[in-house]
Amino acid sequence: MTDSHVVNPGAATQQPQRPDSGADLHTWDPENATFWKERGNKIATRNLWISIPSLLTGFAVWLYWGIITVQMLNLGFDFEKSDLFSLMAIAGLTGATLRIPSSFFIRLCGGRNTIFFTTALLMLPAIGAGMALQDINTPLWVFQLLALLSGFGGGNFASSMSNISFFYPKSKQGLALGLNAGLGNFGVTTMQILIPLVMTFGLFGGDAMILQNTSGTLIGKIAAGSETYIFNAGFVWLLFLVPLFFLGWFGMNNIRTKEVSPNIPNPVASFGVISGMLLVGLSTATVGLWLLLPESVNGSGLGVPKEIVLLLVITSTVFLLKLIPGQVKDNLSKQYEIFGNKHTWVMSVIYTMTFGSFIGFAASFPLAIKVIFGYQHIMVDGVMTHDTVNANGPSALMYAWMGAFIGALIRPIGGWISDKIGGAFVTQICSVVMVGSALGVAYYMKAAYSSASPEQFFVPFFVLFLLLFAATGIGNGSTFRSIAMIFPKAQAGPVLGWTSAVAAYGAFYIPKVLGEQIKATTPENALYGFAGFYLVCIFVNWWFYLRKSGEFYNP
Repeated sequence: MTDSHVVNPGAATQQPQRPDSGADLHTWDPENATFWKERGNKIATRNLWISIPSLLTGFAVWLYWGIITVQMLNLGFDFEKSDLFSLMAIAGLTGATLRIPSSFFIRLCGGRNTIFFTTALLMLPAIGAGMALQDINTPLWVFQLLALLSGFGGGNFASSMSNISFFYPKSKQGLALGLNAGLGNFGVTTMQILIPLVMTFGLFGGDAMILQNTSGTLIGKIAAGSETYIFNAGFVWLLFLVPLFFLGWFGMNNIRTKEVSPNIPNPVASFGVISGMLLVGLSTATVGLWLLLPESVNGSGLGVPKEIVLLLVITSTVFLLKLIPGQVKDNLSKQYEIFGNKHTWVMSVIYTMTFGSFIGFAASFPLAIKVIFGYQHIMVDGVMTHDTVNANGPSALMYAWMGAFIGALIRPIGGWISDKIGGAFVTQICSVVMVGSALGVAYYMKAAYSSASPEQFFVPFFVLFLLLFAATGIGNGSTFRSIAMIFPKAQAGPVLGWTSAVAAYGAFYIPKVLGEQIKATTPENALYGFAGFYLVCIFVNWWFYLRKSGEFYNP
């Protein structure tokens, strides 16, 4: 569908107006004050308010395994705790990898085509999870496949942010992108509140399942022996995705200008390009996961270190995308110039500390609470055991949402403060807070995981974890400020896409490390390791951005 009425800012008031919903825009000039006031603002606002719930739902579907796995434990699904952590790691690795191709979708295929199609793809894991969770005997590989497909939601961030940036004038991009990213991140909190609620009644019918352990929602505990409808955790997202399917198609726009998306193919061909590039990311992520996972959970059993797997997945994805012929290859050649700038790599490390920590902890926080505080850790015949249910343990589903809520809510404050005193300085303060908080969380983790009454350590553990989430949120905003100041305009956008992709691997790495250390009965070591990484980031940030002799000082 095209817009035969050419958008001419100077003649906007002289020509009869036609509905712009769903139309392709062949001229777009948001920097022109007259055009922006009379037409542009309305179009941009409509696209933004369809983009936000689409991105919110993407975050929810990407990370809902953190809540679903808690209820799977409560229902007695026959999986090891570390295997359940692997489901979050699978979704995390895939979602981060899919951000790499997603960074380039808007220029190649247009905003409307991209957001419509990538949001519609979320129906696959949502429907699949609803079906698989109806049977307690569903094999692990089915859940692993669904976790892989949930990665679609993680990849959507890169294309969504790129799309919205083109609709707004520079003077308004900060607020627009902040709303899109910040409210999109609230998909994590929305999911952590909504899923426990809808599991308590037969919203979509079906047979209830019986809890073996105490569960909970935002408002209280639910006793063992109660009915639950865990499969609603998948089906409920159709209530959002079906309306968004129509809103995306009939309400959003492709911008067909030279600067944005000059050579968009027809919608079917666009969907083919998107599918092909997503398939590259899915393939490299799948191979990486196979190299990483043990045979017992359908992996190779080679035990390739996760750090090597990450390097292989990232480099192979970037390389294989470059081999795609035609305009994809030409476009990527220009975008890949960012890799010659050393600050791309520096900011990737720093942004991983902030957003990577936020998304990784958001994914693993609920199950960590359940595993550490929901079981008694007692000696049986001289051996420490961790399988006796703790009747006094806190409900993970009552508390876990608060961390992601604080991290997302406080994010704009980080950018606002950074505008006043400098991004690198704010990042440095956050880094120090993150080191202290991580060490404190590690201390109480260790104490709880060796106690028959771990609940006595929950309050300090929880408060320190919330402080850790707050620091990641503020640091998230400050790093955005630094990127905008360090890079020229032509590189700032691609750098934001790239750093967001690298940092999103935190959703894979943190659950994976926590799962491994819990299996080794030393969960505190995971937090000690993260604290060590934050110390490295303190030095890196100081060396490049807080030394007065550096290339950039406190950007």
